[in-house]
Amino acid sequence: MNQFRFSRRPDIGDKVRVSFEFFPPKTDEMEARLWDTVTRLEPLKPKFVSVTYGAGGSTRERTARTVKRILNETTLTPAAHMTCVDAARDQVDAVIKEFADMGVKRFVALRGDPAAGVGTIYRPHPDGYANGAELVGALKSAGDFDISVSAYPEKHPESPDFATDIDMLKRKVDNGATRAITQFFFDNDLYERYVERARRAGIYIPIVPGILPVHNFTQVANFSSRCGALVPAWLAERFEGLENDPQTHALVASAVAAEQVLDLVERGVGDFHFYTMNRADLVFAVCHMIGIRSHEAEAAGSAAA
Repeated sequence: MNQFRFSRRPDIGDKVRVSFEFFPPKTDEMEARLWDTVTRLEPLKPKFVSVTYGAGGSTRERTARTVKRILNETTLTPAAHMTCVDAARDQVDAVIKEFADMGVKRFVALRGDPAAGVGTIYRPHPDGYANGAELVGALKSAGDFDISVSAYPEKHPESPDFATDIDMLKRKVDNGATRAITQFFFDNDLYERYVERARRAGIYIPIVPGILPVHNFTQVANFSSRCGALVPAWLAERFEGLENDPQTHALVASAVAAEQVLDLVERGVGDFHFYTMNRADLVFAVCHMIGIRSHEAEAAGSAAA
């Protein structure tokens, strides 16, 4: 029966689409690593790549430089992250115009984390956009942009319940969101239940699973505890004892991410957004397993044949 598994069809790579998230580098060394990653992943022809915007808009200039370089030096389609934290409406509108003038047609609209970091109290700017839904409305008013928004399979940590959380997503959709990209998760049942909740609420835009390959389990576990993402016991057990064994850790991380993605493919998911952490190897490996091939590698193989 395994021969009939959807994820093993020879044409699966033509039916699955991916996008990647990068963050703007802070140092020359980090910049070199980012562009090594971009160079490695570009031949996979992602639908788009997003560039993050730090807490409180703290990386706006670096984000703009990174987006501009992607536009000028690659064939990739960049999506600029936008937040409304600690900024007045005219400031946010000016940044939208700056990106639009640069040639950006895609945005990822997020309320954003407080400048003090995840888990601290969020207070809207008195003259700013109060939340992600209002930010989506501002983007839609500024141009005919493709707008991605956030979604939370385990609900946003500040939402009192799922009904409130889904209502906020509905407001984003009503204001013009094109798709939702989820926060990372490790239990696919949680994602599936979330999509069912959204559909029952009349939300029919694509809800793309956000996939986080575990480059460092300790860091991922700590961040997960702050943002309300469950780390299942079975996941912790897989990485147990590998703190000082990076090679085995990487192999296990690749297997875990591939297992999650392949299971979602079997459930009918056709789009994936990878949080790359500016590292290519695990993402490249998982994409290869779901049939997405480097166009350069295919050309080289054809030439060799």
